[in-house]
Amino acid sequence: MKIGIIREGKTPPDRRVPLSPAQCVQLKKQFPNVEIGVQPSKIRCFADDEYCEAGINVTEDLTDCDVLLGVKEVPKGDLIANKAYLFFAHVIKKQPYNRLLLQTILEKNIQLIDYEVLTDKQNNRIIGFGRFAGLVGAYNGLRAYGLRKGLFHLKPAHECADLEEMLTHVKELELPDVRMVVTGSGRVAGGVLEVLEATGVQRVTPEIYLATDKCDGACYTQLEPGEYVARRGGGEFDLLHFFKEPGMYENAFLPYAEKTDLLISAAFWNPAAPRLFSEEDMKEESFSIEVIADITCDIDGSIPATQMASSIAEPFYDFNPYSEELEAPFSNENNITVMAVDNLPCELPKDASLDFGRNLMEKVFPSLFGDDEDGVIARASITKNGQLTEKFSYLHDYVAEKQEN
Repeated sequence: MKIGIIREGKTPPDRRVPLSPAQCVQLKKQFPNVEIGVQPSKIRCFADDEYCEAGINVTEDLTDCDVLLGVKEVPKGDLIANKAYLFFAHVIKKQPYNRLLLQTILEKNIQLIDYEVLTDKQNNRIIGFGRFAGLVGAYNGLRAYGLRKGLFHLKPAHECADLEEMLTHVKELELPDVRMVVTGSGRVAGGVLEVLEATGVQRVTPEIYLATDKCDGACYTQLEPGEYVARRGGGEFDLLHFFKEPGMYENAFLPYAEKTDLLISAAFWNPAAPRLFSEEDMKEESFSIEVIADITCDIDGSIPATQMASSIAEPFYDFNPYSEELEAPFSNENNITVMAVDNLPCELPKDASLDFGRNLMEKVFPSLFGDDEDGVIARASITKNGQLTEKFSYLHDYVAEKQEN
């Protein structure tokens, strides 16, 4: 089998890569029958010369490859027919902007293996950049708070040499008596907690957080769904029921919104679930949140202030809760400052790529290059033989529609 690492073609450019030069060498040792070709790229975080020096073939032509690996969506014109592709396709939620991409994949008889739906037998995701989204998102949230309050100026994450340098800056912070809430408990939230633990701030339970108006110094609490939603009509919270029937729950977050300075949103949100708060809630004098680091970046989703994605170059904007308009960041103390960068792992491309490649090596390649006895590849295949697979047959109406302009 021959695999190819494609050049990222999406705009804005993405510097991440599925495998580093050293990981390519490791792959060839682990699977001697696998050959590797790497398409040249001027933006990749590992230079073409680094692959060449590692003995990896750098070539523009990948038409002889069986499997092609990327990170973000592949431009439609770059897709090679009759191949297997692995990348983040962003089609499983029927995203309108990628309808034509999926239509083209079907027309070209491509087997699409989506990283987002690679799971183990217990249906747990096995790969992703979530940890790095959490790491950088939390760092950006602290950076926004420092800038808004005029307390400290953290170096932008993308200007740090690596994760180690970024965490060094965090450890040097002297935080005021800031109160922080983290929502979520998955990989993204895990990355957030790494950063907050590096600051040395106190972690308290949700009960203690609500029972006190002030901690002894800076503090934070982590909320799982049972803390920020409640079953309509009362009754005990049931996590599995909430995942299955999110519309049967209502918002229970407001007591936290009245005691929080910085909110770091790292929880998956189902549009059928309640929002954390409403536009009207943000107008109340008791609403104390000043900065929101919305790592999930659901536009007009669980957090109404997230009205657009921000960029690595310009990561912050202000939401005026009274006019409900966006304004320049840090322009008015009555505004709420929002960080909603939608490609956070790109700020630490080398570290994120190395972590991603390790997971590919350990959890995906044995199935990809073996007999897939656990069905890892089969479960993540959205298309095969020019058809949607049974698991993703719900996308039939999506691909049947014309692309929206």
